[in-house]
Amino acid sequence: MIVQPQTMGHACPCGSGATYGNCCAPYHQQLRAAPTPEALMRSRYSAFVLCCFNYLEATHHPDYRHGLTAAVLAEGPHPRWLSLQVLESSQQANHGTVLFKAWFETDTGLDAIYELSNFQWVNGQWFYTEGEQYQVQLPKRNDLCICGSGRKFKHCCIRLVK
Repeated sequence: MIVQPQTMGHACPCGSGATYGNCCAPYHQQLRAAPTPEALMRSRYSAFVLCCFNYLEATHHPDYRHGLTAAVLAEGPHPRWLSLQVLESSQQANHGTVLFKAWFETDTGLDAIYELSNFQWVNGQWFYTEGEQYQVQLPKRNDLCICGSGRKFKHCCIRLVK
């Protein structure tokens, strides 16, 4: 993937608060490997946002791809990604987990991937293996909005609910 120079100085899509150039870009450019399962999860979310499908294939454990390739991932349509919420993460030796919600919008409205993802450490690199999906619930009207604006959901992204 060729990263546009203007992207490097913008906020990283993963929600870390750092610029993309100081956060997920070095992973996407294969300058270094993500040091933790959470860092890999965040970089994979950013890869979905930025359509870095080769990175997604490269960080998906080969034993768990089941025919998934960068070309398959590139097939559309693609959602408009809104935000990533990492709820918890852990690692022990060569195994890690990350519980997250990745909010997105499609033609049918607002939704999220709510998953407990599993990761394995193999030859000095973390790989995504598989995850357990959960049913997501939309925020309540007075909850903070999922997009990170700091506003209440009813004054922000509730308009995306169809």
